[in-house]
Amino acid sequence: MAGLSAAERLGIKAFEESGQVELRPNWTQEDAKNVIRAAYIQVFGNEYLMSSERVVSAESLLLQGQISVKDFVRAIAQSETYRKKFFYPNSQTRLIELNYKHLLGRAPYDESEISFHVDLYNAEGYEAEINSYIDSVEYQENFGDSVVPYYRGFATQRGQKTVGFNRMFQLYRGYANSDRAQNQTQARLTWEVGRNMASPIYAAGSGKALAGVSGGDRGNIYRVTVMQGAAKFSPQVRRATTEYLVPYDQLSSRLQQINKQGGRVVSITAA
Repeated sequence: MAGLSAAERLGIKAFEESGQVELRPNWTQEDAKNVIRAAYIQVFGNEYLMSSERVVSAESLLLQGQISVKDFVRAIAQSETYRKKFFYPNSQTRLIELNYKHLLGRAPYDESEISFHVDLYNAEGYEAEINSYIDSVEYQENFGDSVVPYYRGFATQRGQKTVGFNRMFQLYRGYANSDRAQNQTQARLTWEVGRNMASPIYAAGSGKALAGVSGGDRGNIYRVTVMQGAAKFSPQVRRATTEYLVPYDQLSSRLQQINKQGGRVVSITAA
């Protein structure tokens, strides 16, 4: 993971300093209560829960040793409370983003992952959608039956794509923030995932992209310097350069247009 100074700037210092929460053999009631607390924080995206919103039946079963941590995670993700907070008010793709974050600890990598879950929900419904994460090989390899899911997207692990690191910062807005407090009902990753582009990394709480990170800031205008291609059969040796001011949301299409016209991009800088 990042060094402590970088981790503090990115808002992930708390994760650098804390370990996994696991219900180990010969656990005590206090151990189980710590697991319950950690699971609520993770699965509900750091949302504060009223006592009436807790899934007390599942808590009781875990405290009695009748279900595993994995079963408890499943129960609260399929609960009416989770549906009210994340299923009913959000678009389908936003829910899928949050399910990846809450249950697998990472962001979606590409469009195929989003499409898979859209098709699964349409064919089999909400419970099948939740089960698909928890019953996956990825979940079992990383969390098993006893570990509370945690944010894996901040670290390099076997089988993880590096693009997931950037994408995670679109979904994570700081340790003290909650997913519902963002007031975001539409998917955050539609642009990047749909075009297979890297996501910008925003420092937690600042709303500003970190310098030198590819992906761009959607609010920016970019100056694109282009060396024009020589006309066919032209004896011209020295080629002219042209500058374009391009909004971020038009950057990809303009670059494709320049390439088709035979131009060569010399530089792209913030205007």
